[in-house]
Amino acid sequence: MNRLWVRFSLLIAGVLFGVFFMQFLAIVVPHAAGWEPPHDGPPDGEIARRLLDFMALSAMVGLAGGVLIARVVSAPVSAMARAVRQIGQGDLTIAVPVRGSQELRELARTFNTMAADLRHAAQARRNLMGDIVHELRTPLAVLEGNLRAALDEVTPLDAAGIAHLYSQTRHLTRLVTDLRELALAESRALPLDRQPTDLAELIAESVQALAPLTEETEVRLTSEVGALPLVVADPGRLRQVLFNLLTNALRHTPAGGAVAVTAMSDGAQVRLEVGDSGEGLTPDQLEMVFERFYRTDSSRSRETGGSGLGLAIVKAICEAHGGGVQARSAGKGRGSTFTVTLPIEAPAEARQGSAVSVP
Repeated sequence: MNRLWVRFSLLIAGVLFGVFFMQFLAIVVPHAAGWEPPHDGPPDGEIARRLLDFMALSAMVGLAGGVLIARVVSAPVSAMARAVRQIGQGDLTIAVPVRGSQELRELARTFNTMAADLRHAAQARRNLMGDIVHELRTPLAVLEGNLRAALDEVTPLDAAGIAHLYSQTRHLTRLVTDLRELALAESRALPLDRQPTDLAELIAESVQALAPLTEETEVRLTSEVGALPLVVADPGRLRQVLFNLLTNALRHTPAGGAVAVTAMSDGAQVRLEVGDSGEGLTPDQLEMVFERFYRTDSSRSRETGGSGLGLAIVKAICEAHGGGVQARSAGKGRGSTFTVTLPIEAPAEARQGSAVSVP
């Protein structure tokens, strides 16, 4: 009874017999009840025989129609079931043909989209593992080489050597911390301590904290902030966003250049922009700039170029607040601008979700 063709057959046969039986009642009942004058008609035996013929015809038509419809409907569903089993076995290259009715075609397209998303997620996971291994290999190799040389008494472990090893351990710690925060944010599990936050005050604090760095690099850092409403957000995370954007802008702006921070509000959201007159970005770089471990200048070392996770973390934190971030540039050597948008009120799901303090 659970087979699709059986159910369709019973349904069609039942509907047809119901129609025939209603027609039969419409003819017989008025005469039997005396509502219409009697007239010559088929005898009772003939009526019973016709009724049995109607039942047999209904059963035959229902069986044929049920089998036909079931084949039309169940064939793509069975193909999709086989594809699901293949995906469960790890074959993510599978795709089902898009055919049949509009509903079945839509189901097939949705399934193929899901399979493609799974392929991309698996590829991204493999790329992430490769990137992590690549990033960890260099500082670990440095630590191992220096410690081995010290153990073999080839190189004395003096204060300078210890300081160098310490810098490598700090890089490892920073990398692991960034990876943890990025993983939490992308899985929507990043703890946020949401509270009314004065973004103008955070901008002023960040600009002031980075002022000594601008003196060393001879880059002019300015801010222009209008009247901003309070935003419901995690001030610690927003400070991290500002710091990552500003240090990124200062790192890519040559001496004598300028970095400007502006912020404004349209009543529904706050728009924060960090613009610089530095190296600029090509269209290809604009598409990749928020990817993990992406560096616009691959020749930069890990120490001077950062871990390549700063902008990815900015994007993840902004999205965790219900906002977003975009980058634009007129081209190489013409500077770039990063625009952060944040809702003034926390999204409904965020208000109902986490209110835990950041550890």
